[in-house]
Amino acid sequence: MSFNLDRKKGIPMYLQLSTEIKRLIQDGTWEAGKKVPTERDLADQLNVSRNTVSSAYKELESEGILASTQGRGTFITDRDAVIRRESRKDRLLKILDIAIEEAAELGFHIDEFLAITQQRVTDKKEMLSKVRIAFIECNKEQLDHFSRELHLDPGVSIIPVLLDDFQNNPEETNQLIAATDLVLTTFFHLQEVKELVRVKGVDIVGIALDPQLESIVKIARLPQGTKLGIICLSDTFAAKIKSSLRKAGIDYLNIMATNSKDQHLLKEFIDQVDAIVVSPNRHKEVTALNREEKPEIEFMYLPDAGSVNVVKTAMLELKRI
Repeated sequence: MSFNLDRKKGIPMYLQLSTEIKRLIQDGTWEAGKKVPTERDLADQLNVSRNTVSSAYKELESEGILASTQGRGTFITDRDAVIRRESRKDRLLKILDIAIEEAAELGFHIDEFLAITQQRVTDKKEMLSKVRIAFIECNKEQLDHFSRELHLDPGVSIIPVLLDDFQNNPEETNQLIAATDLVLTTFFHLQEVKELVRVKGVDIVGIALDPQLESIVKIARLPQGTKLGIICLSDTFAAKIKSSLRKAGIDYLNIMATNSKDQHLLKEFIDQVDAIVVSPNRHKEVTALNREEKPEIEFMYLPDAGSVNVVKTAMLELKRI
């Protein structure tokens, strides 16, 4: 396995690395489902900084090519994700070709087009580095997870806001929203958020969330009648998981849920179930109490790629330069 990295190319190392990883996936060297090396191991192997590997992995996660699971590592989703990405790259090249041709018709030389384009990109990057986004959700699990994992442009600040904050401190919460450039929420809460946000002129964008397929598949493999315990921080998140399982046709399990933080009660709950579904925030805590090593399935929701692209477009349209 070899990586063709060249520090003299003038292309950022993390972009070179992400390109090389795509090549390995396309030619079958790295297969779908394979766990990729840790950031530290790959950095040592290639003699690059760990930050370079981290940036490359995050770039590939944002493209849907890699997926990370807390405590387990980072995995390749599928080869088709790379092919789809390359198809989008071809479309982008066609758009650029058209732009170059139109610039020539307007009397610009290609070097002038390059200089103007570079300046425009620099201006946009500077603008994006100052963007503040409020992410509003009803449950703490999803809020915390997406505030960390929603891969947008570097420098973008994401401020987590609970829906309950509007109930408890409406004026203070709206003041917080007023200091942001964009509001994100799920489609499920979109209308409610539009009614609660009193700040004029702020754009409110809805995003679609899907349960991670790996979690659904693992639960679907459990035998009929399995006692499945859901452990999370809120009743809302537990209800959301149950709804997702029903939609997936998983209605043959005995499901119970708890959000207790009492260690004794939590241990009793774990003892009476056959398998455990746990939210990301409580995985470490549950693993420590799961002394019989019953199956643990971390349940996460991920924004679909289309929603992330909508958010990125909305950010670019925030402030016309």
